[in-house]
Amino acid sequence: MAQRASDPERFEATRAAHALEVAEDYVEAIAELIEQRGVARVTHLAEMLGVSHVTVNRTVTRLERDGLVKTEPYQPITLTKKGQRMASEGRARHETVVAFLRAAGVSEGQAEVDAEGIEHHCSGETLEALARLTRRLKRES
Repeated sequence: MAQRASDPERFEATRAAHALEVAEDYVEAIAELIEQRGVARVTHLAEMLGVSHVTVNRTVTRLERDGLVKTEPYQPITLTKKGQRMASEGRARHETVVAFLRAAGVSEGQAEVDAEGIEHHCSGETLEALARLTRRLKRES
């Protein structure tokens, strides 16, 4: 019989994933905006994420405190090395989950939507298993 995580371990992992989820979403969005537009501004983030400017400002303040972004009043938001690393790792997780869902037959649009939630709650072990299974499914098709 497979070993099962205790309830506290399961719920602790979920709480930790939730705590990182917002930061990961923001740094990924900032990286995407910089790639697409050359800059990331509060207005761009608010529009992209569907939240208010106040919400973005509060979150960016926390991200700056945590060493993930740099910003000055009326200037674009930039990612620190730590923020760039987080954005890159988040993008890789997202792509792994999307590829798995697509290989399983989920439509592209739905796979993108579903991956947004799933990517934050998978361990490295699970992501690697999804990647292996995706490669196997692709070989078999």
